[in-house]
Amino acid sequence: MSQGACVRCLPAAYLEVLGGLGKGETMEAESAPAGRSLREATQRRLQRFSELRGKSMAAGEFWDIVAITAADEKQELAYKQQLSEKLKKKELPLGVQYHVFVDPAGAKIGNGGSTLCALRCLEKLYGDEWNSFTILLIHSGGYSQRLPSASALGKIFTALPFGSPIYQMLELKLAMYIDFPSHMNPGILITCADDIELYSIGESEFIRFDKPGFTALAHPSSLTVGTTHGVFVLEPFNHLEYRDLEYRSCHRFLHKPSIEEMYEFDAVCRPRNFFQQEFAGSDIPSLKLEPEYVYTDSLFYMDHKTAKKLLAFYEKIGTLHCEIDAYGDFLQALGPGATVEYTKNTSNVTKEESELVDMRQRIFHLLKGTPLNVVVLNNSKFYHIGTTEEYLFHFTADSSLKSELGLQSIAFSLFPSIPEYSTNKPCIIQSILDSTCSVTPGSVVEYSRLGPDVSVGENCIISGAYVKTTAVLPAYSFVCSLSLKMNGHLKYSTMACGVQDNLKKNVKTLSDVKLLQFFGVCFLSCLDIWNLKVTEELFSGNKACLSLWNARIFPVCSSLSDSVTTSLKMLNAVQSKSTFSLNNYKLLSIEEMLFYKDIEDMITYREQIFLEITLNRKQSD
Repeated sequence: MSQGACVRCLPAAYLEVLGGLGKGETMEAESAPAGRSLREATQRRLQRFSELRGKSMAAGEFWDIVAITAADEKQELAYKQQLSEKLKKKELPLGVQYHVFVDPAGAKIGNGGSTLCALRCLEKLYGDEWNSFTILLIHSGGYSQRLPSASALGKIFTALPFGSPIYQMLELKLAMYIDFPSHMNPGILITCADDIELYSIGESEFIRFDKPGFTALAHPSSLTVGTTHGVFVLEPFNHLEYRDLEYRSCHRFLHKPSIEEMYEFDAVCRPRNFFQQEFAGSDIPSLKLEPEYVYTDSLFYMDHKTAKKLLAFYEKIGTLHCEIDAYGDFLQALGPGATVEYTKNTSNVTKEESELVDMRQRIFHLLKGTPLNVVVLNNSKFYHIGTTEEYLFHFTADSSLKSELGLQSIAFSLFPSIPEYSTNKPCIIQSILDSTCSVTPGSVVEYSRLGPDVSVGENCIISGAYVKTTAVLPAYSFVCSLSLKMNGHLKYSTMACGVQDNLKKNVKTLSDVKLLQFFGVCFLSCLDIWNLKVTEELFSGNKACLSLWNARIFPVCSSLSDSVTTSLKMLNAVQSKSTFSLNNYKLLSIEEMLFYKDIEDMITYREQIFLEITLNRKQSD
């Protein structure tokens, strides 16, 4: 799956797909018929889902089961609490079984291992009954280290700037897949929590998941985008004209291949007659057509028989001790052209366990010969929102996604109006901002209160914060507050760093801590500014893996506003190179903050903001 932002669409958005626009430029082709049909299809699905919220579903009308994976018991509890709140407030369709399936304690098992674990949970809960169910499985078990504002409450509960009440990624997923269950044989649709698939097909057409084995969606993409995704090598196809929806067979699946490998295995497609027809009279001066493209992956489905085969395999092996990738390890085994060579390629693996190659080979032999059917969506887009960079771009600068989903600059918030002529705007989601407050374009503020004379610089992410008094948040700041339960007492801590900081980067020894950077400054220099010493006690968790993620540098305070103010002082001290001692504070790492997080209090804080905005709107009306 995606490691970076990408937008994929054919034909209207071939600007990006086949070597066209960079992500900061406007897509003039959105006025073309294909762009319009994509927008209209997306709005129709959102409208239909809106009508189902809070209503009881009849059999076959919606998913039988919606399951979300969680990495550990803390995350499981957080997801269950949020699902419970949504159901209580009638924000989801009712009469559906919503589950959270937690990975077993111990070694990380990847989204492939989570899939196997979910199958076992289904079997335990439903026995043979799930033979007839349509099931949506959403992988949301990571710690979101590249978008830490989603770390505490989960990627699948990331707020989106539209809807009343505000949509989160869960609602958007359910809306975009709303047509799937009624055209699906019993089985499981598998997707990830941090991506968005939009598509348009003929009004009388539906995507059908009714073939044995696996069925995957495919989107036309540039060869460069293909290097960070799965790429389908499709069997030959006779139709000369492009259609929005095509059912194809896959010869083999390549996982994050090089461009050379795409050519070697015949994954590269060349335009049919369609291009001369579509762009013969094009008035788009910036259009740069490239003659080649590939089809890349997003979500996939497996029928019930295949799911049972994987479950039997999992029951036989017992416990997993290595990370399995649902895309790389399941799909690469499929199709008549699949070979066992990929099982030894560990270049895309973050941590190579001794069992990995053996486990891959066993999965290959288990699944070899299973068909891989491909649903080609030639008028489709895929967005990834899993990093701070992607999040800021898509919510503030991306006119395409804004048009397709109806994203708002001010979404369910109290905030002075933003000039309409401004193209690059801030994004305010369920927040209350004082009239004297200023937020620079390119920044996102969610679930926060900002008081008088608070100034937010460009490209900032502010989440769950309360800034009472005059304050300046420097450009490129990341500020995210968490409620904590420590020894039975309610406390608060605010992670404050740079949006571009790499929280995952780690070093093995204390002497190498100087290689880490905080807000663009050597971490060692920051520790001097804060009057902290480099010792093993500075880091939580694994002492052979030292990073900003497990550095104990964030103060614990008794109030939310004090927490934000104190963390901003440490941030501003780094910027101004002036001393701000943290010696007198209890300090936590982000890793520890997630352990102590108080989900109930964070949800309560969001609810208080919601009620205040609702009351204000009623009084205004």
